[in-house]
Amino acid sequence: MDLENNKKEYIAHVRKDGAKQSVEDHLSDVGEIASKLAGKINVSSAGELIGLLHDFGKFSTEFQAYIGSATGKINPGDEAYVDFDGLKGKIDHSSAGAQWIWENCLRWGERGEMVGQMLAICIASHHSGLIDCLEPDGRNRFSDRMKKPDERTHKNECLKNAPQNYLEKLNSLANKELMKKVLKQLQTVGQVGDILPEKPIRYFNLGFLTRMLFSCLIDADRINSADFEYPENTQHRNNSSVDWSVPVNRLEQAINEFSGEKPIDELRRNISNICKQRAVDAQGIYTLTVPTGGGKTYASLRYALHHAKQHKLDRIIYIIPFTSIIEQNAAAIREVLECSKDEYPWVLEQHSNLEPEQQNWHSKLVSENWDAPIVMTTMVQFLEVLFSGGTRGARKMHQLANSVLIFDEIQTLPINCTHLFCNALNFLTNFCNTTAVLCTATQPLLDRLKSPEKGQLVIPEENELVSDVPKFFEDLERVKLNNRVRPEGWTAEQIAELALGEFNESGSCLIIVNTKAWARKLYQTLQPDFESNKDAIFQLSTSLCPAHRKAIFVKVRQRLENNMPVLCISTQLIEAGVDVDFASVIRFLAGLDSIAQAAGRCNRNGLRKTATVHVVNPDEEKIDLLKDIKVGRDKALRVLGEGYDNFLAPDAMRQYFNYYFYERADDMSYSISSKLLGRDDNLLNLLSGNTNNVGWKNNSRLLQQSFMTAGKVFKAIDSPTQAIIVPYGKEGKNLIAELGRVAKEFDVKTYRKLLKQAQKYSVNVFPNVWRRLQEEKAVHEIQPGEGIYRLDKEYYSDKFGLSDKRCSLMDINLC
Repeated sequence: MDLENNKKEYIAHVRKDGAKQSVEDHLSDVGEIASKLAGKINVSSAGELIGLLHDFGKFSTEFQAYIGSATGKINPGDEAYVDFDGLKGKIDHSSAGAQWIWENCLRWGERGEMVGQMLAICIASHHSGLIDCLEPDGRNRFSDRMKKPDERTHKNECLKNAPQNYLEKLNSLANKELMKKVLKQLQTVGQVGDILPEKPIRYFNLGFLTRMLFSCLIDADRINSADFEYPENTQHRNNSSVDWSVPVNRLEQAINEFSGEKPIDELRRNISNICKQRAVDAQGIYTLTVPTGGGKTYASLRYALHHAKQHKLDRIIYIIPFTSIIEQNAAAIREVLECSKDEYPWVLEQHSNLEPEQQNWHSKLVSENWDAPIVMTTMVQFLEVLFSGGTRGARKMHQLANSVLIFDEIQTLPINCTHLFCNALNFLTNFCNTTAVLCTATQPLLDRLKSPEKGQLVIPEENELVSDVPKFFEDLERVKLNNRVRPEGWTAEQIAELALGEFNESGSCLIIVNTKAWARKLYQTLQPDFESNKDAIFQLSTSLCPAHRKAIFVKVRQRLENNMPVLCISTQLIEAGVDVDFASVIRFLAGLDSIAQAAGRCNRNGLRKTATVHVVNPDEEKIDLLKDIKVGRDKALRVLGEGYDNFLAPDAMRQYFNYYFYERADDMSYSISSKLLGRDDNLLNLLSGNTNNVGWKNNSRLLQQSFMTAGKVFKAIDSPTQAIIVPYGKEGKNLIAELGRVAKEFDVKTYRKLLKQAQKYSVNVFPNVWRRLQEEKAVHEIQPGEGIYRLDKEYYSDKFGLSDKRCSLMDINLC
């Protein structure tokens, strides 16, 4: 191929079968998709423009030589041939479009500069994730990018090579009307013209709007590129609007057919009916404060479906703290809403434990960008969509617009993300046509924080969906809290004696502890009493892999449902939404919200007139590094000493959160140590005014954020653990063997599939445990250099899971 004779053939992508997609077609298609997506935040023309410009640099001769050489269109002997392997990822094709829009907007003065920076940064970042405007050392990364020499960006060459009708389209969009529309949004979300550095929320909103627009571009680009490479994708994408009447009718039919006759069923029905009635209300932030066991899952689903239908919304997203609850709730919702004759599934589960074989082509596609009517995900993944670096999480962000967000067990929100979360949710509900519902029995005071200027929720009092909350708590009271805290604490033998007494009297008892060490200690103390009934005692902790925990949950539930004896010792992973019903519960002293969640596992279905939750304090407990538990324990102890009639009622819980949030106020902005950044700072500052940055005073630009640095730090702090694949059961052992075989054969597709499956057989360990395992030579890299590790079988117990010491032969999993 001679480039000189084919100047008008500019290729963006080449398919494996040799089919080519022109640069002009790709840019036009991406512009069209991005325009539609950006319409949700009222800047469709801006979406179209950045879509048209994102790969503008592909009109350069340098890029065309690269793609021609990489795809065999240019032969090694040709003059235009280049070393495409050496150039992979090194040819800049994003700066040209960013520079064009930046320079074009400058002609509109200071306000044009504001618009130009937001659009240019989206284009410049579409492969890397949002770049830093200011780097940690004060360097102005954005200005450097806009000043990048033309011999490296090829902007002027691209202007000469691009088709005339394409350039005319660009100029027609980048006009005064665009400036007005985007400026209107900037002024709405950030009150431009009155932005002061000491008002971080305004800067946060401007950065959040930029990320939202960036999300529209990323998704549009990925959709078009994937659909060109795999044309069959299009038949699996559902581009029609959601007909909410279908799931609404199915749910209402299921409710009408339900014949629960217990008193608690009537109370759950009342709560559900109230939620249906409130669904016609205006959009905004709502709370659903219902006692544990009050039927929040179906009540919130009923509200969400009717609300989405009323306001013609695109989707419902459930944000749930733990994957075990997602699987439980998704199964319950699917049973009611889905039919085998449906063209597409209604429910998408998006979490790390989903095995590849459970996904069809459609679910794989929609999981990439949450393009499904009902999405169920974790709080961790939700926060990554909002704040992580790169493009994978950000791609999904625009789907939060025009949606209903249901937060189940909102009290589990990580304390360090409090202000970030509040600012994000205020933005979504104020500017993105989104409704949010915060569901829990223990409502945290996110609208009454110590530092509201850093961001807190705005929730009118009338936005509690269930108006008479204290009455429902009184009606649903099924347990009594027995405060048995002692000055000297309880020994393991004393706690075991209490548990045995409860077990023998009522037939089932759950002990919830704060640490894995105590779970193991109590199990070992109690085990001799179960020599003749070994199947009745269980231990649960995160030292067990998810597949192992799931198997135990199944056994525990079956025994409880069949009125067979059960004694279970667990860390707090069994709290917050896990559907089990014990006759008695013993809870180690912790936060009052944790104690209330533990109470929700006791007499959950009201089968007994009343039951008891015993609160005890161990005589020794190493929780100094577990600040959430330690501070929660101390504040709960304070409330327990204040004489409330019901320590689980809303008034006691409000007082607890008053104490707890006041103590933790300095932890709510996502602190960053100097080890990570070179100075003490916080994520909220990096994503808003960035006033601690040394380059801040010399930067006149509207956006000051260190987006990329914040994304990297967020991941570094959020994930300090190392994952290890463990040999649990026959499946775990076979998986490890298969991974080793496939890695040696360089079968990338199968290797990735197996790694996804391995998440169910993985345990995450903290650095101190990881070091001890390495010292023991108990972990081995499956394939050198890959960073994927397996555990020696002698360090995984059938009773306790992963151990940093060699397990006895009696304990090793011999399945």
